Amino acid sequence: MIVEFEAELWLWDARKGDSWTFVSLPAEASDEIRDRTAGVRRGFGSLRVRVRVGTSQWATSIFPGGDGVYVLPVKRAIRKAQSLDVGDTAAFTVELADL
Repeated sequence: MIVEFEAELWLWDARKGDSWTFVSLPAEASDEIRDRTAGVRRGFGSLRVRVRVGTSQWATSIFPGGDGVYVLPVKRAIRKAQSLDVGDTAAFTVELADL
């Protein structure tokens, strides 16, 4: 399953000092991911994914977030390579690796 979407980068409130930066996947895509991956959970309910934003690609995991959507961490090296900061909106492609 591949999900393409645009989202705004945001800081995790509980770890603002550590600058943990995320984007939220769309609600409809999150519902479909939940349906397709029932029982394929790893630690913290995470799912392995491959991600592309701009010219950067990497492997990471998505996690169930508040509001019933999955959240994707965007590490500092990727933000720097793509000149992204909290509050910026970018186009992401997320491919589930656990299917």
